[in-house]
Amino acid sequence: MIKKYVDLVIHRWRLISISLLVGLTIGLGYYFSLPKTYQSTALLSYEQQQINPAKMDPEQGRSRLQESLATLKELVTSRNSLEKVIVQFSLYEEARKKLPIEDVIETMRKDISITPSNKGDIFSVSYQGLDPQKVMKVTNALASLFIEENLKYREERATETSRYTESELAMAKKVLDEKEQQMRDYKLKYFNEMPDQRQSNLAQLQALIQQNQGIQNSIQELERTKVMAQEQASMQQRLAAMRMSSEPIANQAARLPETDAERLQRMRLYLENLQGKYTDKHPEVRRTKQLIEQLEQKVGKGPTSVQQGPASASSNRAAIAAGLESQRLQVQLKQIDLNISQLREELATIPPQIAKYQRYIEAAPIREAEWNGLTRDYNELRRHYDQLVAQNLQAQSAENLERNQKGSKFKIVDSARLPEKPSKPNFLKIFLVAIAVSLGLSVGSVFVLDFIDTSFKDVGDLEEYIGVPVVCAIPYIEKETEKRKEQLVFRVSVAAVSAYGIFLVGAIAYFWIKGLIII
Repeated sequence: MIKKYVDLVIHRWRLISISLLVGLTIGLGYYFSLPKTYQSTALLSYEQQQINPAKMDPEQGRSRLQESLATLKELVTSRNSLEKVIVQFSLYEEARKKLPIEDVIETMRKDISITPSNKGDIFSVSYQGLDPQKVMKVTNALASLFIEENLKYREERATETSRYTESELAMAKKVLDEKEQQMRDYKLKYFNEMPDQRQSNLAQLQALIQQNQGIQNSIQELERTKVMAQEQASMQQRLAAMRMSSEPIANQAARLPETDAERLQRMRLYLENLQGKYTDKHPEVRRTKQLIEQLEQKVGKGPTSVQQGPASASSNRAAIAAGLESQRLQVQLKQIDLNISQLREELATIPPQIAKYQRYIEAAPIREAEWNGLTRDYNELRRHYDQLVAQNLQAQSAENLERNQKGSKFKIVDSARLPEKPSKPNFLKIFLVAIAVSLGLSVGSVFVLDFIDTSFKDVGDLEEYIGVPVVCAIPYIEKETEKRKEQLVFRVSVAAVSAYGIFLVGAIAYFWIKGLIII
């Protein structure tokens, strides 16, 4: 079977050769008919920022790099950007006359390629066109536009983030201030009933109870002293009555009435008794001194002596002592009554205070529950506010970095150069396709012709067809003229095919030398 097809291909070599030469000729013509497209590429590198503004970085680190590149590609190839480039470099003039600007921009988008490298932070920006000078200039313009849009995009992102954090911070501050005002008002209103005042209230209540008990004990003690003083005063009165009843009538007559000198003498004795108990600043001592000065002015300055007998003097001194003791007891009773009155007044003020502190202590659990409800979300609000403060500071730092162009940025590593040869069409690709198509068509034609031809070319085919074995086969006997004719045709065919092949190869070499064919 293989021998059959090989013989068939060899037999039809003229058809295959001619088809191959024709296909190559058509391919060469197609190559010359296509416009020459040039492509230029600029390389850009991504430089990480040296100063780290933490979480407010517009790219959020390397994880956001691919997303940022996709966004920047859309910005660079937007209608406004590409329309400015088209007008600036006078691109697609014929197409702009026939097509709307949207179709022209879409055509340019297809001619632009922005490709990140798989290794390292390198990115390429490419553009293809018919004019190599314009291709180079447009590629450099696109690279510069890519860098400008990147800086502008990062600055806008940083500014938007800063504004957002500022608005959120202002809102959080307002809510926090309102909450703190509510807490402050509540604490000022119920300050004494707050749980943290419970221990102080308990201590104050205990002190008031002890003070109340102490005052009551003091009142009882003073009342007992008063009773004892009253008993002593009654006893002094009874003794004085008994003494007066036992004294002679003459002595009583001699003693009555009391003269100023006797009264002066009695007041001096009384003063001596007071000075033995009190200081000179005591009210009673000062009053007694004033009385003595008045009596001395009446009887004359200096000491005054009264001539009395021994019995009368002794009796007078006893009477004076008894009178002084009686006066002392009366003063003491008045003082005791005054102290008792003061203590009772003080005691009357203590129960309301005790009741007040008891109310404070009893209200503490209620205030504690209300305070917990009031401050339940305060800690979360405060933590959220602190986080916003930190984020706002970071956002402002990031914004300053972007405005000063200190953040991450792209840098042109290799600018676009003038392309020396077109990138399209590809001669080798067209040449190989032409060979493949020619051979495929020619070989296919050979098989089709063989399929159409119904003549028997093999003994086996004949036996299979008639069902009778072939006993012998007589080969085809060519005449001498036929042999010479066939040889002549063969030589002419070989010469013609060889000549055209050489011519075709020479033409390709010539055009390649002239630069019309770029391999």
